[in-house]
Amino acid sequence: MRLSQSFIPTLKEIPKEAQIISHRLMLRAGLVRQTSSGIYTWLPMGLRVLRRISNIIREEQDRINAQEILMPTVQSAELWRRSGRYDAYGPEMLRIQDRHKRELLYGPTNEEMITDLFGQSIKSYKDLPQVLYQIQWKFRDELRPRFGVMRGREFLMKDAYSFDIDYASALTNYYRMVLSYLRIFQRLGVRAVPMRADTGPIGGDLSYEFLILAPTGESSVFYDAVLEEQDWLAEVVDYNSPEALEAFFRRLTVPYAATDEVHNIEAWEAVPTERRREGRGIEVGHIFYFGTKYTKSMGITVSGHDGLPFYPEMGSYGIGVSRLVGAIIEAQHDENGIIWPESVAPFRAVILNLKSGDNVCDNVCERLYMAAPQQLLYDDRMERAGVKFADADLMGHPWQIIVGARGASAGIVELKHRATGERREVSIDNVLTFIMAS
Repeated sequence: MRLSQSFIPTLKEIPKEAQIISHRLMLRAGLVRQTSSGIYTWLPMGLRVLRRISNIIREEQDRINAQEILMPTVQSAELWRRSGRYDAYGPEMLRIQDRHKRELLYGPTNEEMITDLFGQSIKSYKDLPQVLYQIQWKFRDELRPRFGVMRGREFLMKDAYSFDIDYASALTNYYRMVLSYLRIFQRLGVRAVPMRADTGPIGGDLSYEFLILAPTGESSVFYDAVLEEQDWLAEVVDYNSPEALEAFFRRLTVPYAATDEVHNIEAWEAVPTERRREGRGIEVGHIFYFGTKYTKSMGITVSGHDGLPFYPEMGSYGIGVSRLVGAIIEAQHDENGIIWPESVAPFRAVILNLKSGDNVCDNVCERLYMAAPQQLLYDDRMERAGVKFADADLMGHPWQIIVGARGASAGIVELKHRATGERREVSIDNVLTFIMAS
């Protein structure tokens, strides 16, 4: 993308309505624009980040044989009455009527719809287990939407649902999803610590939140420092082995980690003092097992081995996709702007032409840009070098390819790594190979 022809409306001033750094930087870097309270338009740069995050989530969910579907955002109120949640959910639910006075709602979540869909299609234990997921926009009418996409009213979410024949099988799917989540967050370039969490009205004792550590987090967290050192991508676990998955989960849950809602002082004091960590975290994922809560309330059964009907066991697994964009920025930024992890950055690098109009500089930049136009942003504007440097830091591209007249004439460009600030000279012939291999 050529910056002179792009729709990336950056801002120099800090927007008055933005209270936290991620909201400020997303507005200033031209990722989003607010259209009404808690509702945002995602601009080209922001949408590229959303898609990169979504693709990583898809790859890891597909790896555990979860199947992607897409359910409607508008749901029937009758489904929610069957589960007993329609009147209980509260004012966060946006309730509407169509022209025939039928009661509808803009879905805040999809347990009812997925359970009904399952019940229409699956009739025998032979068709279990099933794990279905979607990446879909949802709406919750927050009383005071704030912090930009961190707590908006409309948001993009990955929600998955498992259906199993019994409790043991449900646990296997639960453990499988935990490992999938750890791999997702590590591939996204963030450390999301799994924490024991309150199950709320769902009940049960299997509830974990995944929190990115950041000073602006809404939750107080307490955890053993060993959780910061684990390389989940290197963890070799057989997804198809219940025994291997259970052993993995037990290893994971031995170190103490909990939100303030379920913090256990006695267990905390058993952690060696030098390994105790306290801080704040931003919730980006939440998984829980709720058994037959929805299959029972909605009357969904399948035929068992003995021919008798039974209620399948269910689990629910969410990731806040749009929320993750803000959370990543909260965890990775400096005074100059965003520092994107390479896996989710909108572009791999930005080409900074420090002398637009100079034949040598223009030719070098064009040559580099045309070699990988989908992965490079080319700042070809007739602007001062200082403006280009400031915008490059603000937007957070992992690499900056700096093309000046003297270096270009010598066959050299300067390469800056955004995260570390390290600069080096690289030959024009090798710079893209170096960037793509890093």
